[in-house]
Amino acid sequence: MDVFYDYQSLVDSRDTDLFGHCRPSAVLGLLQEAATQAAGAIHLSGPEIRDRYHAFWMLARIRYQLSRPLLWNEPVTVKTWHRGGRSAVMYREFDILAGGELVGQALSAWVLAGLDSHKLLHLDAVGEIGDTSGGSLCRSDVLRKLRLTGALTPAGERRLGYSDTDINGHVNNTRYADFLCDALELEDVGRGKFVSQLQLCYLGECLGGETIRLQTGREEEGLSVRGEGLDGSDRFEGILTLDKLS
Repeated sequence: MDVFYDYQSLVDSRDTDLFGHCRPSAVLGLLQEAATQAAGAIHLSGPEIRDRYHAFWMLARIRYQLSRPLLWNEPVTVKTWHRGGRSAVMYREFDILAGGELVGQALSAWVLAGLDSHKLLHLDAVGEIGDTSGGSLCRSDVLRKLRLTGALTPAGERRLGYSDTDINGHVNNTRYADFLCDALELEDVGRGKFVSQLQLCYLGECLGGETIRLQTGREEEGLSVRGEGLDGSDRFEGILTLDKLS
């Protein structure tokens, strides 16, 4: 049996940028909420995993692609399912629909880490996963290590504050998209275009109160951002692709 979850939302004024498009961080927010609700529906929510396995879900990588931007006041449906848990990584897939039309897809990779040790747990140990995968809906693509485009150059520093954090005390997964867009000055380079693809690789935890150092690279095929701690530790890498509006 194919197990999936439909999450419905609306692109509201809090989600839109100066071009009237759903910001990349808001797109990630739609995916994150769909994943959260879908996990809860099959008893794999964060609180349930914490109570039963003394562990927490951690997003390792994510990619989304859009054929057009999501627009202000547009109803959006995110259909999501997972591929099962036969290794240390669980892949969750998404279809993104606007007005009933398929306009995008996404793929995320999740791991379970111990609350105290932060060591990865093998998903075979999580009995609730069982027969809850997407079955025939599942695709075969995977998320590999990013190859950043262009020679990276310094793009300043950013202090991580209260508004960046989530319920776990870490910087929320969605906020990294804002770090990319701000570092790349999308308010200028994004005119007449839209973000057709975004990929993020989360390499190290970021906490409120920290400062990260940013680097950017620019080539025709993609815009890259790398974030590191002031001690040089890897924190995240991302690639963003812009397409012209039709």
